[in-house]
Amino acid sequence: MEILMIKKFIILFKLGRKVAKSDILKIISKFQEPPLVIKILFKILSFSFSEKKQIDKNLNEGERLSNSLESMGTTFIKLGQFLATRPDIIGEELSKKLENLQDRLPPFSLIHAKEIIKNDLGNDTYDSIIDISEPVAAASIAQVHKAKINENGTIKDVAIKILRPDIKRIFNEEIDAMMLFAFLVESFIKKTKRLKLVEVVFLLKEITNLEMDLRFEAAAANEYAENTKNDVGFRVPQIYWNYTSENVMTLDWVDGISIRETQELKNKNFNTQKISEDIIQNFLRHAVRDGFFHADMHQGNIFIDTDGQIVPIDFGIMGRLDKMSKRFLAEILFGFIQRDYRKVAEVHLIAGLVPKEVPIDDLAQALRSIGEPIFGQAVKDISGGKLLKQLFDVTEKFNMQTQPQLLMLQKTMVVVEGVARKLNPETNIWTTSKPVLESWLKETKDPMTKINETLQNTSEVIKRLPEFPEIMDKANQALTYLASGQIPQNSNSYNALNTQKTEMTAFRNQSIIGLLVLVIFGLLIF
Repeated sequence: MEILMIKKFIILFKLGRKVAKSDILKIISKFQEPPLVIKILFKILSFSFSEKKQIDKNLNEGERLSNSLESMGTTFIKLGQFLATRPDIIGEELSKKLENLQDRLPPFSLIHAKEIIKNDLGNDTYDSIIDISEPVAAASIAQVHKAKINENGTIKDVAIKILRPDIKRIFNEEIDAMMLFAFLVESFIKKTKRLKLVEVVFLLKEITNLEMDLRFEAAAANEYAENTKNDVGFRVPQIYWNYTSENVMTLDWVDGISIRETQELKNKNFNTQKISEDIIQNFLRHAVRDGFFHADMHQGNIFIDTDGQIVPIDFGIMGRLDKMSKRFLAEILFGFIQRDYRKVAEVHLIAGLVPKEVPIDDLAQALRSIGEPIFGQAVKDISGGKLLKQLFDVTEKFNMQTQPQLLMLQKTMVVVEGVARKLNPETNIWTTSKPVLESWLKETKDPMTKINETLQNTSEVIKRLPEFPEIMDKANQALTYLASGQIPQNSNSYNALNTQKTEMTAFRNQSIIGLLVLVIFGLLIF
């Protein structure tokens, strides 16, 4: 254990040097003052005889922070992206600065990529792949190549996603070193304990390790495609299982235009107003009908194909809602659209989300204080995602139970609305959402008062491939952790976290005793 901890210290020292020699701490200090001991530590670590790298003065603080994190590799990129979702730790302002952090790194060589495919899929499968291209996109965990395969006598264009060589080992070594740093900070700066820094880093480790098993992403894409196969104007690329493994995933190549290319879409005579509305409606339909939605729907992950269909890509982060949450979401949003605040309050009480002794009129009045100002805003300022955030903030005062799945949905909804608004700034979220919610509530033919019954059976059966039950169970668990920002007790992850904490505590105590012995020995001799 001691050798392992010493290795962590060496890695931590190298990471500390990287941070200290960048301008990250200087930027962060403008938003949230770090403890004096941290500032002194990084000042010492930044000492160097080489000339300091020049900073581009034309970049704003957000761009400089993002560039610094990107230059330090996968672990820092993932940490930055994760902290962007945790304003409770780093503050709202700094969180916003990290929202535009790009997940990109230089590609690794085609030779390396071919070796990984051959090792994972075997020589016969590798030999059946035609024309593997140079990388067409490279992120921190994996990169994508274009190729062709012979699928039952038909030549198909495919995208092959390949994990970076040795990425799991590098990431886990670095994140374990960061966890040790978080543990030491909590040990010596007591006021940081409330932030649960060790848990935050451990949570990032759990989630990212799932992203690094491409079978999980393939299974998620497969389920998503099955759910949406009858949705007009929406298509999920097909997964090719014979060409998919832990380190390699093969799916249909998407010939289309990224929705960030608004002008190009208009030049090709696509109706950007309709696309904008369809993106919101599809997202809500998948959430309330299927309880399974794409939770990373930024502009780079949505294409419009030659037939005008919406085609999502990158299924590493998906959200899941149980039966009660689907019903709750639809009733709540529809209640706000109708401005029926008493009904929204009743849903909270019937679903058992707030204690029964809460006066319904008081809750309805609090909900009105959220809804009415929103209806007074211009169309371009109305947001369902922001409404849900305000709802959770207000109902927390009435002791509302945390709904982790809905937290993830709320965060995604803000992104989806932002994407839609870039296509059409005048998109009306309420009029766009209403038909989807109204239709689903009518189809269920299940009166609101029956929500109570669903409490007995809130977990729906997960559709999954029989060979991957363990992966899907772990994935579902990690997505819940991501949404709630915490690790529940009695889970395997919680036990693993406690084991790591015990090891770090023992090492810290041994190190302190060892240091004291050295000091006493030194005093006796000199």
